[in-house]
Amino acid sequence: MVHTRDMTTNTTIAALASIELFAGLSKKELAAIDRLMTPIDIKAGKEVIKEGTAGREAFIIVEGTASVWRDGKLIASVGKGAVLGEVALLANRSRTATVQAETAMTVEVLNRREFEQLLDQSPAITRKLLVATAKRVHQLEPSMLS
Repeated sequence: MVHTRDMTTNTTIAALASIELFAGLSKKELAAIDRLMTPIDIKAGKEVIKEGTAGREAFIIVEGTASVWRDGKLIASVGKGAVLGEVALLANRSRTATVQAETAMTVEVLNRREFEQLLDQSPAITRKLLVATAKRVHQLEPSMLS
C-alpha cells in the first residue's frame, strides 16, 4: 500500500494528543513528532509486539484492529487511533503485553532514538514532557513529589 503523509497526519496527531504524556504539546510540536513517524503495513495475524521483549518504538494504529494479550489472556481489542508501546519511548522497559494484528493494519511507528534526538533539539518539548511526567508520577505516588 502506498502511503502519503497527508493521509495519516491528522489521525496520528490526534492519537499523539490523546496520549497523556503528549497532551500539553502544541499542534506544531505534535507535528514535529509526527514527522519522525514511519507508516508501515502489517499483515493480519502478525505479532506486532511480544510480551517480555525490549521496547524500542511506539505504534499508532491508522487502519485495522489488533488484540492485546497479557500472560496468554486477551485483555483488549484496539483499533484506529490506539497507541501501543508508548512507554518504550521514555523508559528502557520490557513489553508488558503481546499485540497481534487481527486484521491487516497500517501503523505509524516512532523509534526511540529519533524521539530522543527531537528532545535533544527541542528544549521546549523536553520541558513539557518533563512536567507531564512529573504530574503522572505525582498521580501515581503523591508522596514522591511533596
